[in-house]
Amino acid sequence: MTTEPTQISEEEQYELELAEQARVNSGDWDSVAPGKASKFGPSFRRLIGRLKPHAVAFTFVSLLGAAGVVLAVIAPKVLAEATNVLFAGFIGAQLPAGLSNEQAVEMLRAEGQDDFANIVQTANAVPGEGIDFVKLSQILIAVLLLYVVSAILTWVQGYVVNVIMVRTMWKLREDVEAKLNRLPLSYFDKVQRGELISRVTNDIDNITQTMQQSLSGAITAVLTVVGVLIMMFSISWQLAIVALVSLPLMAVIFGVIGPKSQKAFGIQWRKVGRLNARVEESFSGHALVKVFGREADSHAKFKAENEELYEASFKAQFLSGIIMPGMMFIGNLTYVGIAVLGGLMVASGQLRLGDVQAFIQYSQQFTQPLSELGGMAAVVQSGTASAERVFQLLDADEQDPDAVDSPKPAEGDGTIEFEHVSFSYSPEHPLIRDLSFRVEPGQTVAIVGPTGAGKTTLVNLIMRFYELDGGRILLNGQDISELTRRDMRAKTGMVLQDPWLFAGSIRENIRYGRETATDEEILEAARATYVDRFVHSLPDGYDTVLDEEASNVSAGEKQLVTIARAFVAQPSVLILDEATSSVDTRTELLLQHAMAALREGRTSFVIAHRLSTIRDADLILVMEHGDIVEQGSHDELIAREGAYWRLYNSQFEQAAADFDAEAAALVADGAAEAGTNPLEARVEAAAEALEPEL
Repeated sequence: MTTEPTQISEEEQYELELAEQARVNSGDWDSVAPGKASKFGPSFRRLIGRLKPHAVAFTFVSLLGAAGVVLAVIAPKVLAEATNVLFAGFIGAQLPAGLSNEQAVEMLRAEGQDDFANIVQTANAVPGEGIDFVKLSQILIAVLLLYVVSAILTWVQGYVVNVIMVRTMWKLREDVEAKLNRLPLSYFDKVQRGELISRVTNDIDNITQTMQQSLSGAITAVLTVVGVLIMMFSISWQLAIVALVSLPLMAVIFGVIGPKSQKAFGIQWRKVGRLNARVEESFSGHALVKVFGREADSHAKFKAENEELYEASFKAQFLSGIIMPGMMFIGNLTYVGIAVLGGLMVASGQLRLGDVQAFIQYSQQFTQPLSELGGMAAVVQSGTASAERVFQLLDADEQDPDAVDSPKPAEGDGTIEFEHVSFSYSPEHPLIRDLSFRVEPGQTVAIVGPTGAGKTTLVNLIMRFYELDGGRILLNGQDISELTRRDMRAKTGMVLQDPWLFAGSIRENIRYGRETATDEEILEAARATYVDRFVHSLPDGYDTVLDEEASNVSAGEKQLVTIARAFVAQPSVLILDEATSSVDTRTELLLQHAMAALREGRTSFVIAHRLSTIRDADLILVMEHGDIVEQGSHDELIAREGAYWRLYNSQFEQAAADFDAEAAALVADGAAEAGTNPLEARVEAAAEALEPEL
């Protein structure tokens, strides 16, 4: 009996991914247990913790905010006196002159007008006198000054907070950039480039907006709530109790919807990362998509993931959008309750009209910041979800740091020794086991073997892109693990299969190999590597600016520039990783001549699938499953008729099948007396024909 696989929701998948990330990462989360990394609290506290370097400025901002809030909170109380002056003047004008307030109250009670008597007594109206406009103008000027000064203080607070936020986010970007440089190559093997770019750009931008929009407003809102509560209790504790009824209702809304909103935003930003990875993959492989006619398939996948992002975004925005309207609804109910109860208290003489007016203002000031905090909650939920993703990047395991007391590289001419080296990308799948060999100074070592044999891994270990599981690698008799990576790589030059050039001039791209290289040294490197041969046909020569994709030069010309870059670096050890695999035969001959000049006097490692290009190597290492199964010169390995012989013949038999019978016969006839492989004879003939041009 078989069971159907259990389907899990996006929320459960999100929780599983966060839990796995927390298990793998090594960050301390500011003393928060890694198991709680997926919770809102630890991530938010960690985000706020990044403000610690600006603690003094933040304290100053808080004081400014407190002062501004105090003035803004006092203003309604002062304005209430203006209402009382107006109301007292209006009531006094309706009473007969010559009476005192007490006499007027007694007269009204005697006439059975007890409610009106209570109002006159509470308003402290003077019978026969109208509105005191002098006192009224003084109160209004005082209120105006309070609001102006409060606005200035609030503006200064907002300005300083924005400065703090910008500097904090600048530091976060600096930390992320530094972290990327400390991550091992294995991290980038596991994470999609689009996902990584999304965390470095979209997520940090979202955090920036969150901090700028919410922090300044949150400080003011919290201080306002506290100040307003004090003023409300000073006016009437009964009305204050009515206002406070809204707090538990708002807490219920936030407590129920908030966690769901946080989880929804986490899923949304995960979908954004996946969609970015899809777009980046489609753009970088655009030509391949066109070649195989997979535009419809690519569009369908994009449409599906875009639809998933739409649904996730809709859910996140819907949940977060409920919070503020819900709080505003509760605030309006509170306002109605205060208005009704306040009117009854004025009618009974328990409060003056101005006090009720001030309390209604305070109730609005009380519910408004709470509603704002509810609206900020949506922004904070989204920003915290982004912060969690960025913190996962910052907490990723780093490569082991270089020792502070690392010795300087030993002088020498590039002797490389492997002593019982073992390495694997995962413990379950060992790749290189007990590998030992020695390369003498100035020798050229070719590494051949089938795909997955460990050829590129071997040179990556020399470059210390990965650390060994066992054994050691010596450069000039010195263990490379004792050197700093910078010193080790400064001794090594590398030309990769895929040429990489940045947007800049050809001169700048060559100088990238060594910043201190002079124009004469650049010209010398260009001539030695045949760059000078095509540069003069470009509009501005060496100052021709390459675009981001270097599409204004050919693939072979780009590779020549990368070889010139390695040439000008003057390395002791040179690594050529399939440097000629993507170019035509004629360009390959140019590249071989350029690399021959580059290898002169240096210890060189050449990874090649085209075995015809490494016949002159001093030592050929044949790798299978991470082990060196054969080593020796070309002639020695051919004579053994082992793994190298099989690789060599399989290549030339396949290539020979592509020639027509007549050409093959001519090549065979011309090479019969020489006793060489027919295809080799043809390649050599082609090289001789091109020699005058070279």
